[in-house]
Amino acid sequence: MAANNIRNVLVVSLSRFFIERLRSSRIVAFIPMPLRIAPARTLTSRIGKTSHHLYHGRVSIFPRSIGKKIAATAGATGAAGAATALLGASRFRLAVTTIPMLDKGTFRGRRNEFRILHISDLHMLPHQQLKQLWVSELAELEPDLVVNTGDNLGDPKAVPAVVQTLSPLLTTPGLFCFGTNDYWAPAAPNPLRYLTGKKQKHSDQSMPWKNLRAVFKEHGWEDCTHQRHDFAVDGFRLAVAGVDDPHGDLDDYSLIAGEPNKDADLSIGLTHSPEPRVLDAFAKDGYQLILAGHTHGGQLCLPGGKPIVTNSGIDREHASGVSEWKDSILNVSPGLGTSKFAPVRTFCPPTAQLLRIVEKGGGGADDLPEPTVDEIEVGDGFIEREIVVKGL
Repeated sequence: MAANNIRNVLVVSLSRFFIERLRSSRIVAFIPMPLRIAPARTLTSRIGKTSHHLYHGRVSIFPRSIGKKIAATAGATGAAGAATALLGASRFRLAVTTIPMLDKGTFRGRRNEFRILHISDLHMLPHQQLKQLWVSELAELEPDLVVNTGDNLGDPKAVPAVVQTLSPLLTTPGLFCFGTNDYWAPAAPNPLRYLTGKKQKHSDQSMPWKNLRAVFKEHGWEDCTHQRHDFAVDGFRLAVAGVDDPHGDLDDYSLIAGEPNKDADLSIGLTHSPEPRVLDAFAKDGYQLILAGHTHGGQLCLPGGKPIVTNSGIDREHASGVSEWKDSILNVSPGLGTSKFAPVRTFCPPTAQLLRIVEKGGGGADDLPEPTVDEIEVGDGFIEREIVVKGL
């Protein structure tokens, strides 16, 4: 399939713009460390041979107060491990993936790609200024479409922060669906339930999700919660549909069942949690691309980004990034946040994804357009350098 030629470019860094603003605001302590380019590693993924090269921006972002508490309450080894996990929740990454999945001639000579910025699981708290600044500059990627797969809110008072953060992106056509954390405030997790894969219970406190939905819709984003939409972006025709969060058993696929519009250039299915029953339904109906979030990429992963659990019904191989799901392409966002009760990530950095949808080539990766630095540069020095390695 076309998925055999999927190429990933993973980029991690912070802009000088962010560093200057954050230093002046004194909300965190910055300890700059040398940037380094990791040795090139070629991995074989389940969807074919794909070259992965990582660019690491090493900047320590750690509140002094938290560091003191950790040092005072744990031994040196434990403190180091806790610090690493907390830092992992603030080292934001942009992942650029080129997916040759459209038939030749789909673009009708009008363009050579369709860019989708996929964001998910912000779990925003009002004080998270670093995250707010980082996400707001993603608008400089100039995507054709923004897709937000839910769990925006981490606190009932976070709606203004989410709106301000996403405001530069709200001028771009967008799609959204919500997760249970948009409806109900999070509850302190039970580690045993999490590690055994059992569903976590949410609190009974309602979140102001209707206010957030109103802002999204006012700016033209399409609510895909149990709805189907057909529209065009600069002549590129889309057929989209979505469900409410299946992790909370809020989904009813029968409300959107059926094949997507056959005249569409690309069909997209949205769900917050990548539950297999929903993925199967989208694939059976013929949706080409399915977008989901919820898993946080595992959040607590082993080296190499291997998730311990997925907090959903999906298997660990499909818990993060682009893969095949039957005859569809599935992308599960690793997300950009965590619950405020578990603000840690290990070997699974918070990530935004730029999906570059292109036509299928005749000879594989050599036919794919190169994602140049100028095309995807964000902010002042956000992407210091991009390493592109064609598929094998």
